[in-house]
Amino acid sequence: MIAANVSTAQASCRTRFQSILLLGINSTYMKIKFLALFLTFFAFGAMAQKNDKVLRHVVLFKFKDNTTPAQIKQVEDAFRKLPTQIKQIKGFEWGTNNSPEGLAQGFTHCFFLTFNSEEDRAIYLPHPDHKAFGKVLGPYLDKVLVVDYWTQK
Repeated sequence: MIAANVSTAQASCRTRFQSILLLGINSTYMKIKFLALFLTFFAFGAMAQKNDKVLRHVVLFKFKDNTTPAQIKQVEDAFRKLPTQIKQIKGFEWGTNNSPEGLAQGFTHCFFLTFNSEEDRAIYLPHPDHKAFGKVLGPYLDKVLVVDYWTQK
């Protein structure tokens, strides 16, 4: 999103700078001002695009058959607290499976965390609040599947 906004700003600035040159404006000050603005947006855009890669941590849960809806809600609530407890989590989403394909193999819940670095993930994994969550989850968990990946453009 940031990169898209930066690209739009870059294009707008470039168009304005080209217009000034085409109109024959003689003010060197104005040309330098717009050139500086253009270069600033260009440099910012390059930095934003360079740092777009993030580390995703995808967690899928299959609960034991005898787990009640109230127990599942307890697990959901505990997981949803983690981003407020562990500052290294930069993004968080979650939801339940609604795929019509029938390929979920009993996995019902997906939690999707974002980290800026492997170091941040390394802090998260043994973090006391993450471990406490594991104790809430443990009695109800049948299977877990975890996939981590660096985003690609």
